[in-house]
Amino acid sequence: MIVLNFDDAYDRLMGHEGGYVNDPEDPGGETKWGISKRSYPHLNIKELTRDQAKEIYREDFWKPLNQNLPDGVLFQAFDFAVNSGISTAIRHLQKAVDVADDGHWGSISQKAALVMTESDLIMKLLGERLEFMTKLKNWPVHGKGWARRIATNLRYGAMDS
Repeated sequence: MIVLNFDDAYDRLMGHEGGYVNDPEDPGGETKWGISKRSYPHLNIKELTRDQAKEIYREDFWKPLNQNLPDGVLFQAFDFAVNSGISTAIRHLQKAVDVADDGHWGSISQKAALVMTESDLIMKLLGERLEFMTKLKNWPVHGKGWARRIATNLRYGAMDS
């Protein structure tokens, strides 16, 4: 079992996220370090530094998800949130623990998560994520890359639990 902190999780995440891209097939639009213009319209995406992206990830993704989850599950939820949005990640994490998927992680969700093993929860969450992503309209264009990302996260899940 590996103990992860934000810095470790961020380094892993950056293995999936790259430099500047302005892909017309990407609904996020202009993107750098995984930060999209659609989500952050006030930012100059082209000039965004890696350190600025790190602070956005810490404040807007890591802290809201850091709800007393096992480290391996927290990383998976973090990566999912960065890729698909925080409420989407939470809803699918709730599906993985078999509670109502309302997008708000509360005491019912937390109790359900605590009765599952870390390994089982990671596997269920990644299953939910893969199924969700295959239903997206841009799966034919980006699906191969997303599937590779999830495959890498399966390997992380094996190390983490």
